Amino acid sequence: MAQLAPESLAVYEWALRNGVLRDSDLTAGSIEPGLTDEKAAQARDNLLELGLLLSDGRTDGLIPVDPAIAEIAIRAPLEQEIRRRQSELVDIHTRLRPLAPLFTQHERTGRHADGVRFLGEAHEVRRELSLMTRLCAEEMVSIQPGGGRSPDTLRGIIDESLAMRGRGVRLRTLYQHSARASLSTQRYVRAVSAAGAEIRTTAEAFDRIIIFDRETAFVPQQRVADQPQGASVVTDPTVVGFLYRMFEYLWESGRPFDATQPGTPQPPEALRLTILRLMMSGLKDEAIAKRLGMATRTLRRHVKEVTDELGAESRFQAGYRAHHLGLRLGTEEDEEPVLRP
Repeated sequence: MAQLAPESLAVYEWALRNGVLRDSDLTAGSIEPGLTDEKAAQARDNLLELGLLLSDGRTDGLIPVDPAIAEIAIRAPLEQEIRRRQSELVDIHTRLRPLAPLFTQHERTGRHADGVRFLGEAHEVRRELSLMTRLCAEEMVSIQPGGGRSPDTLRGIIDESLAMRGRGVRLRTLYQHSARASLSTQRYVRAVSAAGAEIRTTAEAFDRIIIFDRETAFVPQQRVADQPQGASVVTDPTVVGFLYRMFEYLWESGRPFDATQPGTPQPPEALRLTILRLMMSGLKDEAIAKRLGMATRTLRRHVKEVTDELGAESRFQAGYRAHHLGLRLGTEEDEEPVLRP
C-alpha cells in the first residue's frame, strides 16, 4: 500500500479548505510556496491511490474523502484476504488433526523397541529439539554445562522459551556457576525469568541433558574429532526417569540465578575447595575444567593458587596438607550452603 507523502498532507489540507481540487490548482506555488507542479501532481496521485480524493462526477474536480471512509475501502480487500487465509488454515487443521493422536501414541511408545533413537547430524538434533519444544505440554528441564552460552544460541532459543511459558509449560534450567559471569547468559536469564522460567547454577554438572514432559530425553553423543556431535533421543521410561531424578538431585543443590543482581561466580573459598576435591579424585586439569565450566588455562591458574596457598609442590602434597589442616573436601552439598544468598 502506498505511503502518505509529506506533500500529500499539504494538498489534502488545501482540498479540505477549498472543497475541491482541480488540475489548475496544481500550478507552482498555488497550494504551497515551493511546491512544484510535479510534486503537486504526485501528491494528488498519492491521495487518489489512498482513496482520500474522489471525482465529483461532473467536472475534473476532486473532492476530499473522510479518512475513515478511505480506511474502510482499503481494509475491505485485506480483510477478505485474511478471511480466505483463515479458511485455508482451518482446512489444513481439519485435514491433519486426525493424525495427531497417532503421532502422540507413537512418540509415547518410542519409535524403536529399545527406546533410543540416534541422530547423527547437528541439523537433525536441532529439528527434533524444535519439534519437541512445540509439542511440550507440561515441563522442560535441562542441564547446560560449561560457562556462558553463545549469544547466537541464546537468541535462537529465547522465542521458543517464551512461547512455551506462554502455553503454561514449566521451564527449569541448570547452569554452572561460571555462567553467571556471561553477559549474554544474564540477558537470557532476565528475559525468561520475567516470564516465569526458573534458573539455577551449580558448581559441577554432567553432560548436557534436555528432558521434555518426563517422557523424552536428549543426551549428546560422544564427540568425535572433525565430526558433528549428534544426540540420542531416549524414550525408555526407566532411563528417562533416572535422568530426571539426576536432574532433581542437582537442582535441589543449585543456587537460584538472579540475573537482576550483578553476576557473581562461585566464591573463591568454595571454588578452591571444589578444585582441591576434584584434584584429589585423580582427575586431570582438562576434566576438572570441563566439569567446572571454565577454560583449562583458567583452571590451572586456580590450581596454582590452591597449591601455593597450601605451600604444596604437588597435588598429593596439597591433599595431605588440606587433610592436616582439617579442610572439608566433601561433596558439593557440603559446600553449597556457603554459596547460597
